[in-house]
Amino acid sequence: MKAAVVTAFDAPPRYLKFPDPVARGKDEIVVDVLAAGLHPRVRSQANGSHYTSTGALPLVPGIDAVVRDAKGRIRYTVMDDTTLGTMAERTVIETGRSVVLPGGTDPVLMAAAMNPAMSSWVALRRRIDFRRRQRVLVLGATGNAGQMAIQVARRFGAAQVIAAGRDQARLAALGALGADETITFDQLAAAAEADVVLDYVWGQPAARAMAGMLTARGDRSRPLTWIQIGSVAGPDAPVPSAALRSARLSIVGSGIGSVPGRDWVKEIPKLAAAVTKGTFDVRARAVPLADVEHAWTDAANTTDRIVLVP
Repeated sequence: MKAAVVTAFDAPPRYLKFPDPVARGKDEIVVDVLAAGLHPRVRSQANGSHYTSTGALPLVPGIDAVVRDAKGRIRYTVMDDTTLGTMAERTVIETGRSVVLPGGTDPVLMAAAMNPAMSSWVALRRRIDFRRRQRVLVLGATGNAGQMAIQVARRFGAAQVIAAGRDQARLAALGALGADETITFDQLAAAAEADVVLDYVWGQPAARAMAGMLTARGDRSRPLTWIQIGSVAGPDAPVPSAALRSARLSIVGSGIGSVPGRDWVKEIPKLAAAVTKGTFDVRARAVPLADVEHAWTDAANTTDRIVLVP
């Protein structure tokens, strides 16, 4: 079969032949891949930088997809890191880590929406006790996951959603997705009264935002929960010790490991149902799997989620 194959961590995947998949476990089946999203999480898998990377090569990247099983049923599936991911004509999935989708589901839209929406959905559902009418700041709101986080927070009943980012042109479009206010990283003091931060940025920007917000906070004894989800600005953030002592700040992470696999599986059907109903504004662009090298480079220059289709 043909697949996107990573042969070196410092180069994009190439469209190459790869051994046909074989189901070995009792819960495993071979499926045809219909659509696989090119997410930042997949890019870190392909360059070996993700904390779950084993360093094994060659590998086929891809951690989720919309697939068709041997009975013709359409499924959305998620996978652990493996040398055979979803960016291939066929792959092997565990049925317990998939959900059957209703007829008429658009595979491209589903593949585009699930991974970026899952990050904030699971963070608010499984990592904290999120309550309606709380105020949410999305740090890094102009990316695909940040755009979905605005909509997820709104769906869960947030009283106010503030979107923060660098690109003012992209920020201007976020009101249509449910953002009550948009600010740049230099204006984060305006979000000082937030209850929850969904942080896709980390690094120096997050550390500066944390210090600035806590300084401007009217009542530092009121809880502020900071959920660390992504790290596009860097893996390390120099959090000032005073931030932890002088305010009621809680920092938690949300991702593989901090959220048990069984919790991810429980949330997949709920999110898939919401996507199917058209709850979210999903911006996707289908690209043939054969063009994976070009897509890998082009992904940084588009606000649409690129989805590879065999």
